[in-house]
Amino acid sequence: MKPEKTIPPITADFHLHSSFSGDSRTSMEDMVLGGIARGLKTMCFTEHNDFEYPEYPDLPKDTFLLDTDSYLYTLAVLKEKYAYRIKLLFGVELGLQPVALGRNATYAESYAFDFIIGSSHICHGKDPYYPGFFDGDTTADALRGYFESVLENIQEFSSFDVYGHLDYPVRYAPDRDAGYSYERYRDILDEILKLLLRKEKGIELNTGGIKSGMHDFHPCMGILKRYRELGGEIITVGSDAHEASYIAAHFQRAAEVLRECGFRYYCVYEKRTPIFLKL
Repeated sequence: MKPEKTIPPITADFHLHSSFSGDSRTSMEDMVLGGIARGLKTMCFTEHNDFEYPEYPDLPKDTFLLDTDSYLYTLAVLKEKYAYRIKLLFGVELGLQPVALGRNATYAESYAFDFIIGSSHICHGKDPYYPGFFDGDTTADALRGYFESVLENIQEFSSFDVYGHLDYPVRYAPDRDAGYSYERYRDILDEILKLLLRKEKGIELNTGGIKSGMHDFHPCMGILKRYRELGGEIITVGSDAHEASYIAAHFQRAAEVLRECGFRYYCVYEKRTPIFLKL
């Protein structure tokens, strides 16, 4: 009997935050050292920048506006310091919503990013992270409204490379992902996936929901399979880590899930260009 073929680990984490993001307290250097300790070959920082983020009582104003120049300077210093140990890349996670279209477009062209994640953190003026997003609606209606807002963002905006955590609100839903599936929202999700493909955009497999109590990744396996069935091949893998202990979390399982869904490659980006790496 031939020995079972093992899947090599994914060695690039393409969704990472440091203290340059308003919701992290971990220094960029500590994040880099954490990635090196986990055997990563590549890390792409994707610090938050959310224009027109709503005000919440416990959140200082402009929490999610990125000091990009300071971020870029620190990244340059660390790139040189750790050049022989790991590749560090310059990314951003742009919060997309209709009221920020112009500012996001200008910002995306103002810096030489290696990689841009387009994410929907805000739907109809609310972030699902905070209590109130699911109030007044069934979970199903709230999620459908979120997916409709994602579709609108993709229709109106193109200055990104992959769409991040496509079913983001699920991690904060009353029952997390219990009872949630691709099939329940097939119509709107297929519109989203087909539009991404027409625009030659990818998606990410985001492992960050597991620490919030989810059983599946973002997006769920049903969406991953459907994206691949439709011809999608551009997929990055990110932990969404905001502290070093979560860097590359569940990446072995992520590789197995991707192969089960029909993928043979995952992507990294440099200078906004996808590079395919074999799983």
